[in-house]
Amino acid sequence: MLVGAHEIEVFEGARARLEAIAYRLLGSATDAEDAVQDTFLRWQSADRAHIETPEAWLTKVLTNLCLTRLTSARAKRETYVGQWLPEPVLAGDRMLGPSDTVEQRESVSIAMLTLMERLSAKERVVYVLREAFGYAHGEIAEVLDLTEANCQQLYRRAKQHLATDRRRVPVDAGAASKIVEEFLAAALSGRTDSLVKLLADDATSVGDGGGVLFSLPRPITGTVRVARFLRGLFQPSEAKWDLIGGKPDLFADVSNGVPALVLVVGDRVVGVISLDVTTDGIAAVHAQVNPAKLERVASRWGTAEHGEPLAVTW
Repeated sequence: MLVGAHEIEVFEGARARLEAIAYRLLGSATDAEDAVQDTFLRWQSADRAHIETPEAWLTKVLTNLCLTRLTSARAKRETYVGQWLPEPVLAGDRMLGPSDTVEQRESVSIAMLTLMERLSAKERVVYVLREAFGYAHGEIAEVLDLTEANCQQLYRRAKQHLATDRRRVPVDAGAASKIVEEFLAAALSGRTDSLVKLLADDATSVGDGGGVLFSLPRPITGTVRVARFLRGLFQPSEAKWDLIGGKPDLFADVSNGVPALVLVVGDRVVGVISLDVTTDGIAAVHAQVNPAKLERVASRWGTAEHGEPLAVTW
């Protein structure tokens, strides 16, 4: 069935919201784009004259496509090399979606996207649609072909699985830059105690190299252990620079709503280190160095304003 200008306009008007939903459900910007494109193909071939509410129809189709992808993705992660982290996206990317409320900002953080891996596929759908997009349980029930009572139960379970005492600190670009600079100065100082002062008592460090670049097979936990690891990681080394293709420029930015250190060699983004900042200090350091998960960041980096690299000697 041919798609007219109006139908294309309707879909494009919904694209940003669909991408934001899919990213939260899949933890991958690349997979989210594919799911949205598949949704458009379904829209293109549908009998649109009988679709009363395009937004609800598109959301339902997208959600079902994401449910299928989640099942496949979890099977692949059983054989994933090393630790798995979501794909980061930088501030200003429409994939992040709405960020007006604490719940909306939380739902897209690397920490929360990682925690959501604990949920069943349907629990994740209910949580995302409810917390990040304000859907009523009745609307979610129609999307999932469940009863409203079932959706409420799934939502309660999801909240229980994701419960945490951490209170994250909201940051703007200016505050994020200061946090990154302070973290980097401590990491480059060669002093473990400088890093310990910045970390929460139960801090963790997780790295995702995807089997392409080296990363530890398990998270590092505990303030002192994390501090020692970071001190070693940031010690200058020709071998480290050769591994990533050269000595990187270091930039302060915001990724998934938290301060981030972006490593750039030439015009290539080779790493994004996100800092999960809470009222108790830096609770988690998430290092994404898997090239396959940096493609969207890299594509936007060349066209976005990102300021000058940090004036540091590494």
